[in-house]
Amino acid sequence: MTARGSLLPKLVRTTAFRLSLAYLAFFAVSVFLILAYVAWNTTRLFNDQVLETIEAEITGLAEQYRTAGIRRLVAIVDRRSRQPGASLYLVTTFQGERIAGNVGSLPPGTLDTAGQREVDYARADEETREHTAIVKVFLLPGGFRLLVGRDLEDRVRIRDIMGRALGASLLLVGILGCLGGWFVSRRVLKRIDGMTGTTATIMAGDLSGRLEIAGTDDELDRLALNVNAMLDRIGELMAGITEVSNNIAHDLKTPLSRLRNRAEEALRTPDDAAALREALERVIDDSDNLIRIFNALLMIARLEAGHASESMEHFDAAQVTRDLAELYEPAAEDAGLSLEIEVEPDLPVHGSRELLGQAVANLIDNAIKYGAEGRGGAPGAVRVTAERDASAVRITVADRGPGIPEGDRARVLDRFVRLEAARTRPGFGLGLSLAAAVARLHGGALTLADHGPGLQAVLSLPVRTAAAAA
Repeated sequence: MTARGSLLPKLVRTTAFRLSLAYLAFFAVSVFLILAYVAWNTTRLFNDQVLETIEAEITGLAEQYRTAGIRRLVAIVDRRSRQPGASLYLVTTFQGERIAGNVGSLPPGTLDTAGQREVDYARADEETREHTAIVKVFLLPGGFRLLVGRDLEDRVRIRDIMGRALGASLLLVGILGCLGGWFVSRRVLKRIDGMTGTTATIMAGDLSGRLEIAGTDDELDRLALNVNAMLDRIGELMAGITEVSNNIAHDLKTPLSRLRNRAEEALRTPDDAAALREALERVIDDSDNLIRIFNALLMIARLEAGHASESMEHFDAAQVTRDLAELYEPAAEDAGLSLEIEVEPDLPVHGSRELLGQAVANLIDNAIKYGAEGRGGAPGAVRVTAERDASAVRITVADRGPGIPEGDRARVLDRFVRLEAARTRPGFGLGLSLAAAVARLHGGALTLADHGPGLQAVLSLPVRTAAAAA
């Protein structure tokens, strides 16, 4: 009893129940107006038929009077008055004295003027009981009055039937509407309660919970799909934060320990100025490396949050790629590599020139760093190409180095991820992460593939003309 008592107010407070009541009220008003319109038209049709009948009878009786006189008219009225039915007849003198008919009493003045009216009357055999009728008075030559009418009891009966039908319809609509509102609200409330319970477990720390999908493709299903997608993204971000924290603790521990050891070594030889200077220079180099790491982390965080979009502009990616490739030609020569450049003209993109340059620079730097090894006797070479297809600008940097195994290509795009073969080389595992973040900021993607031998990094950006950017 308590659970049911607490459920009812909860159902009444739901939006679905309130909407159901609003729709019920609208539907009830519509039913009332429709039935009222039907009743009004029925009454009007009934009155029209009564008036046509009265007019036809008066015309016929007046013709009888003109043809055979008052005696013939009185005989016909007397005969018709004795027949059962709703028709009313009355013939009087000019003073109002009844000659023949089945009407007993009328309101004063009814017979004084000719015309049609609705009056209360009493039949000749029911002096005390009043009825309502539509009558028409006709003034005959010689001062006689002829009244023909029709009792409206049938109209009253029709109105009663319509009134009862209206009341029963409104009652039925109200009952069915309340039951429908209760059913819909309970069903919606059940799903909402399920969502609330799931979100409560999520807020308690269990990020594995997901909202239930009923499969009806309604607004609650769409909401659940969006919330689940948001939870998936939050889970990925939380996992990324955990991984970054672990990587920071692991990868920054060594340079920080080296920095501390060099500072202690300098303190042990305070009298040797040259040793102190060399130790300080190494400390500064290590500090600069740490600053670069944190700057890269901050840049990746800003890119993933979309805070770098304010510097977007329309520019030519071909010029940026060519300039950076030519800038790295001396570094490639020093590493014993040949740098091949093949850039198509006119590659319009909309984005940040500086960030795209940083991403391309990271890819070329990685290619020079790892492509110098070569593999399988392949000559050392780095190839930089930029081309345009139907809807994207593709900047490709390929080398002939050891490459990356297919199972690790998605993982190396995360922060601080360095494969075992790369841990002996300088770096912190942030270059590819930064390039991937730049690609996502521009609506593109960074993909890694096998170059056979070596690695091929493809930076895809959507083509955007100046008009489309505006």
